Formats: sequence, structure tokens, C-alpha cells
Amino acid sequence: MKIYQSISDFFCNKKTIITIGTFDGVHIGHKKILEKITQHSNQNKFESIVLTFFPHPRIVLQTGLDMKQLNTINEKVSLIRNVGIDNLVIHPFDKVFSQLTAEDFVKKVLVDKFNIQKIIIGHDHRFGKNRTADINDLIAFGKKYNFEVEQITAEEIEEVAISSTKIRNALSEGNIKLANKYLGYNYTINGIVIKGNQLGRTIGFPTANIEIKEDYKLVPLNGVYIVQTLIDNEIVFGMMNIGTKPTVGGTSQSIEVHFFDFNDDIYDKTIEISFLERIRDEQKFESIELLKKQLSDDKLQSLKFISENF
Repeated sequence: MKIYQSISDFFCNKKTIITIGTFDGVHIGHKKILEKITQHSNQNKFESIVLTFFPHPRIVLQTGLDMKQLNTINEKVSLIRNVGIDNLVIHPFDKVFSQLTAEDFVKKVLVDKFNIQKIIIGHDHRFGKNRTADINDLIAFGKKYNFEVEQITAEEIEEVAISSTKIRNALSEGNIKLANKYLGYNYTINGIVIKGNQLGRTIGFPTANIEIKEDYKLVPLNGVYIVQTLIDNEIVFGMMNIGTKPTVGGTSQSIEVHFFDFNDDIYDKTIEISFLERIRDEQKFESIELLKKQLSDDKLQSLKFISENF
């Protein structure tokens, strides 16, 4: 897959089939669209294109909006590559670009730049200045500029339309099971293992402290989770705590993972951790001994879940 950092960087002599969207999460609804794109491109010898934007248009257009994302750019690239798309264009979204009229966008970008033959688009897609144009406008432009428009209806995706917003809400409520169902894969975070205060070692539960560099990445609701990661080609299970560690007087959020049957030195490594299940809320315990007992219970519950599901 070829990756372009703006529309102006793209060049291709072939006819193309395209889809457009933020594709945050690259969930199962998105994949229906992407799979149709690859299928049509293979049948018709077109080049397939995904046009997406960074930062998210809503963050640019809605002042003060702090909307966390399901994917970092690298995660999104990896997920789209796995579907078999030929070209990914990640265009910088800003207020100047947002002022482009719907017809200028169609003519100057889709027709002149991308040599579009067909576009496949979601049922709720809107575009152009102030998002005034919809699927009916796009169909009219298709007739004018000689390209085909195919709409993916909500019913084709599922009876209840899957959306990135619904997945963000599920994660913010700690509903990992629902989020993973909508995504079609286990929600993940990528982070660097850094040194912490090493308190976990003193109570028999050493942890890897995870630092996420991308501050726009959504971290699920505070609590204790069963997780899985791949470390040096070895699948390692564990339990993760997201929170402030109130029992020991913590105040800032941290992400810590206690891995089962794994003691290697992984400081400074970047690892990908997948969320499998949420066990409980974070709690403040009256003593370290009570915390240790709860962690032992959490571990037993985690190991039971793993043995029943893997």
C-alpha cells in the first residue's frame, strides 16, 4: 500500500475507485466499505484509494472539542493495509480545506486529481463547506462528471448502525465487550514500557508502566482489565490497571500491566496491548494487605477467563 501525506502528493495514471472518511477505529462497518472497494478494484483493474483526514475534522471545526481517537495514525494505517487497499491518502484537515465547496471538492479533487471512476460511501456521508452536500448531491455530481456512486446503507452494516462514536462511548464506560464486538477485533493501545516507582515488585505483582505518546488516543475507563500482548513473538497474558492508584496516594493517571509467567526486561520497548475483558472498577483499599488480596483474586479471575477462552 502506498501512503501519501496530502492530496497534492498523489499521482496515478490509472482509473480509480475511492472511499472517503475518517475511518476512526476501522470497525466492521468501515471494513464492509473497504472490502467492497478492493473487490471492485480487482474486478475492474482500478486503483483503490482511501482518502482520510488528520486531525479529525470535528476537532478542527468545533472549538474546544477534546475528542479522543480510537486509532493513532500508525494503527489506522496498519488496519487499512490489512484490507488490501492500494493507496491511502492522509490529508491534513484545516479550516481552509473545510471551506472548499462540494462541487469544487468533487471536480478539483475527485475528478481532476484522483481520476475517479467510482466512489463507494457510507449511508450518512456529508461533504463540502459546512457539510451541506449529501449522497443525493454526490449522485448528481456523478452524472455530471461521469463517475458511479454506490451507497452503503445502514441496513447493510447492521440493523443498528455501528459508529465510531458508539465505540468511543462504550470504551469510556468500560464496556470492552461491546467495543470489541463493534470493532471486529480487540481494542488495543501501543505504548513504551517506562520505569515506574516499582511498588508492585514489593507486593508480589511487578508491573510494566506504559506511556502512550499520542495524547489523542482514547484510553478506556479507569479500572482493572484482562489483557493480551505479543512480546518478541510470544503471546503474553496479564491484567492491567488504569487509574490513579489511590491506595498508595496516587493522583495522576497511570497504565500498568502485570504479566503472567513473564519476567523479561522490556524497558524502552514499544508494545501493543489488547483489551479482552474488564474485571472491576479501581478501588481505594484500607491497607496494602487488602490490595494484595484483591490482586490475587483478580489474577485468579483473569486466569479462569483465559483458560476458558484461549
